[in-house]
Amino acid sequence: MRRRHLVQLAAASLAAPAIHSFAQSATTFPAKPIKLVIAFPAGGPTDITMRQLADNAGKILGQQVVVENKPGAGGTLPAQQLQSSAADGYTVAQIPLGVFRLPYTTKISWDPVKDISYVINVTGYAFGIVVPNDSPIKNWADFVAYAKANPGKLSYGSTGTLTSPHLTTELIAQQLGIQLNHIPFKGSADLAVAISGGHIMAAADSTGFAPLVQAGKIRVLNTWGEKRLDKFADAPTLKELGINIVQNSPFGIGAPRGTPTDVVAKLHDAFKKAMEDPSYVAALARYDMLPMYMSSSAYTKFAQDTFATEKALVEKLGLAKPG
Repeated sequence: MRRRHLVQLAAASLAAPAIHSFAQSATTFPAKPIKLVIAFPAGGPTDITMRQLADNAGKILGQQVVVENKPGAGGTLPAQQLQSSAADGYTVAQIPLGVFRLPYTTKISWDPVKDISYVINVTGYAFGIVVPNDSPIKNWADFVAYAKANPGKLSYGSTGTLTSPHLTTELIAQQLGIQLNHIPFKGSADLAVAISGGHIMAAADSTGFAPLVQAGKIRVLNTWGEKRLDKFADAPTLKELGINIVQNSPFGIGAPRGTPTDVVAKLHDAFKKAMEDPSYVAALARYDMLPMYMSSSAYTKFAQDTFATEKALVEKLGLAKPG
């Protein structure tokens, strides 16, 4: 009996430090810098606004939030990186809308709804279609007329295949019965160089193109929100042009599946406070973007709903993978 008692005491003493260590890890998070992986290249509107958000959140958390750019694959690489990252809160990622389309267009071994812990939604893009300022296409009527007269010859760039700018433009083309020539780029910075240099005839992008408009290098043909943007008040919305589409593509931050709920809560609270800082609001305003808050539970529900609606869009455009 005495020997059994000693064994039990030894087991209890070994277990105690482990329990203490877990409690400490939950209460002391973060104990080192956090990596925030974003889906587009340095220098574009996503990069600039997310770096401001990361800087704000780092000050709140007491640890630096380091931005890592991982462009390509239609903005889905950061979400894929979460699948091989430790579920400890030290790697988080931007989740663009394209993530919810991925299983319908590409064979993957993970589920965008079940295999990501949704932390917080932070904003959404304002989009539009632009042309070089010296283009003979002066307005949307000219754009449609040229496309109808020259099927498949009107080239337009986007921030990548299967991104919101790409799919929305294809949906517009489908509704109008026109064929366009899509040219994908890795992000807004590369796309801006191409459109301002006249290497493509048009571009569909977030309003990161604003500085080029102000510099007189490109012209806005339309915007995709519910109402006109103050900065481009002369550009009609798609709805004004008779196209019943509104696209603002919300995005936020996710963590690996299984991240402890108290860690998710701490990240949520820090990024929510970071969103409310005037510096972040001002950074968004440069690109006609606004804070667009969703809590962890609301963002999870948004992911579930969007996963269903994006399936319908991909199938409507005939882009679903076979089988």
